[in-house]
Amino acid sequence: MTANQFLETDHDHHPYTFIKNIDIPLKSLHDAIVRANVYLPKDAPLGSQTYPVIATYGPYGKDVPYAIFNKKSWDQINPAMKSIHSSWETPDPVFWTQQGYAVVRVDEVGLGQSPGKLDVLSPTTSLAFFDVVEWCAEQEWSTGKVGLLGVSYYAATQWSVAARKPKGLAAIIPWEGFSDFYRESSRHGGILADQFIAIWWHHSIQGNQYGIAGRGARSWGDDTLEGDVDPETLIRNRADLLKDSVAFRFGDDEYCRSREFDLSNIEVPLMSVANWGGILLHLRGNVIGFMRASSRYKFLRFVVGRHDLPFYWQEAVQLQLSFLDCFLKDRDHGGWKTTQPRVNLCLRDQKCNPDNEMDQSTRPEMDWPIPDTQYTKFFLTPQHTLSTIPVAAVDTCTYDTLGGNPVSFRFTAPSRLEVTGHIVAHLTVSASRANRNDPPPSDIDIFVTLRKLDASGNEAFYTGTIGDPVPIVKGWLRVSLRAVDESHPQHREYLPYRHYRSTDVQPVNEDEKYPVDVEVWPTNTVLQAGETLVLEIAGHDTQGVGSFGHQHAQDRDPKVFAGLNHVEVGKEASWLLLPVIPPRGDVSQY
Repeated sequence: MTANQFLETDHDHHPYTFIKNIDIPLKSLHDAIVRANVYLPKDAPLGSQTYPVIATYGPYGKDVPYAIFNKKSWDQINPAMKSIHSSWETPDPVFWTQQGYAVVRVDEVGLGQSPGKLDVLSPTTSLAFFDVVEWCAEQEWSTGKVGLLGVSYYAATQWSVAARKPKGLAAIIPWEGFSDFYRESSRHGGILADQFIAIWWHHSIQGNQYGIAGRGARSWGDDTLEGDVDPETLIRNRADLLKDSVAFRFGDDEYCRSREFDLSNIEVPLMSVANWGGILLHLRGNVIGFMRASSRYKFLRFVVGRHDLPFYWQEAVQLQLSFLDCFLKDRDHGGWKTTQPRVNLCLRDQKCNPDNEMDQSTRPEMDWPIPDTQYTKFFLTPQHTLSTIPVAAVDTCTYDTLGGNPVSFRFTAPSRLEVTGHIVAHLTVSASRANRNDPPPSDIDIFVTLRKLDASGNEAFYTGTIGDPVPIVKGWLRVSLRAVDESHPQHREYLPYRHYRSTDVQPVNEDEKYPVDVEVWPTNTVLQAGETLVLEIAGHDTQGVGSFGHQHAQDRDPKVFAGLNHVEVGKEASWLLLPVIPPRGDVSQY
């Protein structure tokens, strides 16, 4: 262990040995440090036995109690996962030490008790995490095998550090965590997702900056060990995520490029857990991460329900335990190297209960995308329907770009229809001014939503990230960034590949028609006979966006976007490519 004047060890008052504020040296960052809390099983004198390690690295404060960070969530999580040292979105140390694991929880550089510049999701994040993993593998109480487990931010960072291949990293479980900063967190289809960034930055990040005054008084962890830092220095010592996200608009900006990494470099065993309801932040990243990782042993699991609760369900914890036991302890009682299916779906095929979606069916699959997917075009018609056969008539559907109602198109299923996979909305669009004296629009933002209506015509909502009712799924595109690189090895008919570079920007002229492919995030829904799928197209956020709106005045400047948008329909002008799954046999229930 590194000598540290602030180190505290408590062996007597907890069901584990608790070591607080260990300094971890960062070789990758010029001998800087981060600080960690370590929780060790209390079955032997310290240093006399070794354990595999579960590590987390993140911004929310290793010493901030879960109940303080989010009391509503704390009151509702599985009671078996609650303890005095429970922390938001991270593994509970009581449970995991009782299973024979060491738990290491680390404050990110510039946050909590770790000095340095606050710059979340930056190269510093993954470089420091790399050193943390290697440090964990080298400790006297470690077997040398390290696993990563956590939700959201604590999942997103797993992708980037695993791509760096630190020594000792043996397995990762990114549970609901984006894997592409630009496309999933910052800019949806090139459109700034500012609302959540602002909320997250101000509520969860800034108040935990290293050196900020008053943390102890508001029970947000402990006061900074070395003392408070003056306000001017605090400003200098942080990169403002919201300001930077506004300023850096393109994938080839150095800011955005520095946050990219190659998912194919990930080779460790991987279980990626996606939530069908995470349609505005994490869902795509878990699916794409699984698809592009090179791991021999990789698995994709889908869950439903609110963002924070499923990670702590008893069934979920047992799944995590069996996976980590296999790859960190060589105890494959879960069949991960033999009988576990590569993909396990949660099928949204029952009537939705917004408070509990656990009554949905499950089904194993060999791979993702599902190998026998029947990609089927549903053509937009002048009658505002979706048809598998193009109609001869041609028309134009118009909507106001910054307000008013979207245009929609419907398909009522004559029999059971399962849609599971990636979706593309191919639309022929144009823009015009609403009034003759207005300036002409010079860009188009497209907001696509898929909705489900039951046989009585009532909306069938699902549970979103924060428990709010959401539709099936969404997709976005800024038309000036419509360029698709069909030669890219990751391009697929069902998943268009875009670089979003400044050099890719193309003009949008008034009244010119542009055929564009809008990527809609992967999803699952099952329509029974008489139920209806609705495709909704708008120039602004619509239902189910919750706290994830795209509202920034600079990015969504009315001088650029105000006016009317038009979608040409009929013949093969516009269509929706759906991943239709042929009928299966019986499926099991939760």
